[in-house]
Amino acid sequence: MNRPAPRLPPWIAHALSAQRGPVPWSAVVRGALAAGPLLLAGVLAGRTSLGVVAALGAMLAGVNDRPGSRRASVGRLGLPALAGAAGLLAGSYAGRHTGAVTLTLLLTLLGLLGGAVSAVGPVASAVGTQLLVTSALGAGMMLPEPGWESALLYLAGAGWLLGLRLLLPTPSSAARGARLGYRFDGERAAVAGVYEAVAALLDAAGTPGATARRAALTAALDQAQDALAGPRLRRHAGSAAERRLHAQYAAALPLAEAATALAWAERPVPARAGEGPRRLAVAVRAGVRATGPLPAPARTVPALRALDDALLRAAEAFDSGEGGRLHTRRRGARALLRIVLGAGGREYGFRVAASFGASAALAQALHRTGWYGPHPHWYWLPATAVFLVKPDLGPLVSRVLSRAAGTVLGALVFAGVAAVVPRPGGLIAVVALCGALIPVAARHFAALTAVITALVLALLMVGGEPGASWNRIGETLLACALVLIAGHLPVPGERAGGVRARLTVAADAAYTYLAHVLDEPGERARRWTLRRDAYRTLAEAQAAIGRAAAELPALARHTEGTAEVAATLERLVDTTTACAVHLDDTGSLDVRHRERLEQLFTELAARRRRAGLGTADGGRTPEGLSGAISRAGRKETGVTQIR
Repeated sequence: MNRPAPRLPPWIAHALSAQRGPVPWSAVVRGALAAGPLLLAGVLAGRTSLGVVAALGAMLAGVNDRPGSRRASVGRLGLPALAGAAGLLAGSYAGRHTGAVTLTLLLTLLGLLGGAVSAVGPVASAVGTQLLVTSALGAGMMLPEPGWESALLYLAGAGWLLGLRLLLPTPSSAARGARLGYRFDGERAAVAGVYEAVAALLDAAGTPGATARRAALTAALDQAQDALAGPRLRRHAGSAAERRLHAQYAAALPLAEAATALAWAERPVPARAGEGPRRLAVAVRAGVRATGPLPAPARTVPALRALDDALLRAAEAFDSGEGGRLHTRRRGARALLRIVLGAGGREYGFRVAASFGASAALAQALHRTGWYGPHPHWYWLPATAVFLVKPDLGPLVSRVLSRAAGTVLGALVFAGVAAVVPRPGGLIAVVALCGALIPVAARHFAALTAVITALVLALLMVGGEPGASWNRIGETLLACALVLIAGHLPVPGERAGGVRARLTVAADAAYTYLAHVLDEPGERARRWTLRRDAYRTLAEAQAAIGRAAAELPALARHTEGTAEVAATLERLVDTTTACAVHLDDTGSLDVRHRERLEQLFTELAARRRRAGLGTADGGRTPEGLSGAISRAGRKETGVTQIR
């Protein structure tokens, strides 16, 4: 009998895993045209230090350059760049006008602020990261230009990459050759991805893969929502093409709802059910109104009737191209402040402040005792700590191992290359090459670290700092040790506060969604908004739980049982969606739906107790919803709408 192969511990397996996917050629081209040409312009103009700063701005913006719509890239690249310029300005003046103790205290307070803000979401995390990295750079590099000039050049470098993102066509839009294809290629691809995910979920209904397909549908809806909801000059869609995309996205929501209900029933559906969404996806990608003939309806159960009705409404929306809300719940200033000051923000802020402040203090102590030799710049240690302490880059040990390996590899490769290439032309070519490699290397933290290490070392050598590779390796290892210690320190309040806070938000969103379905079954617009919010917050909680589970056992034990709670919440939201579709068709809940809800409430309460989460959340609770479930089972019993 063959013995199963031994499984690696999660904290090792995560460090060895990498994302997969096609090469993002558009981002590769943008990376090649960003930092390298800016550095070349600075050298040719005789202002090398300003060229270095502009190239740094473009490089850090390139780290945030992800697939998506052009509109969404404005916030994803622009907001962190603004924070980076502010950090560079503050760090430059603090480094010139304060002593070591005062500077360390200021950087520690910035770490507390940047860490707490990062708990809001991915863009806010990038904002906090750039704020802290550039404040360390500004304080440690001691550029010859005044701080305001360096900040403007940094912003110009990031703006250059953002301009390339907005102006250069992507391969898909170039292949279509149409103006509208160029303008909305990211939005169109995202909306088409929703219809394709609906079709994939219908194909998987009644199979073990249905849960994964439903999660993929949630991710596709999140991406489309973000692509369409980016910043705009007008409050509403300003062109016919954009309004049509909004209508096509809105038309996908009832299709997603019906597909989720069919998957919840755990029975296969007719093979032709997925043909309709696929034809709609083709029409979206082609930018045409005509959807072509849709498959014959199958109306044997409520969810199939809902799917057929949703297909017909989608065809009408494609033809008219009008209407359609994004059904997003925008968080106000108070909600954002609650996140920043909540358990997750406090815990992350404390760890970032401890890591950033301690690394800055140690770096200055080493600098003043002459450990750096003739190279007085001490910023590498705190800047490295900022990246290492970011939980959205993976589990702590995985980040530390990847950063150490990537820095060693990047420094060794650069040392070999720098010994043979001409200066400064060869080093500028290295910067351009590394900029092009960033989008590909972003699939693994170690690869990204290696590329960025080589790029930054090339920038510094062009700026007049030779032979810094070995110092950078030593500083990186010191930062790894500091962050490992800070990551295991006890924090005020509850451990794993970020995970628990996200899980509480997801539970509250799930209960609010269920309460609306039971109390106002006919009000669909708000229902779709609450459904989107429930699935989005649940996906964020599951991602945080997955990262925490891959930590060392000393950290992972603080989130034991939370994955089971999230899985139960996921089934509750799926069941709520099936209840909504059934209520639309019959006006009441049948015995199966009611029993499943009560069973999930019981299971959820038990799992929350085992995970140490208590039994109550903010907002509606299972106990308060039991009466609404009973009332929904009595409404219009036996009445079925004739389609």
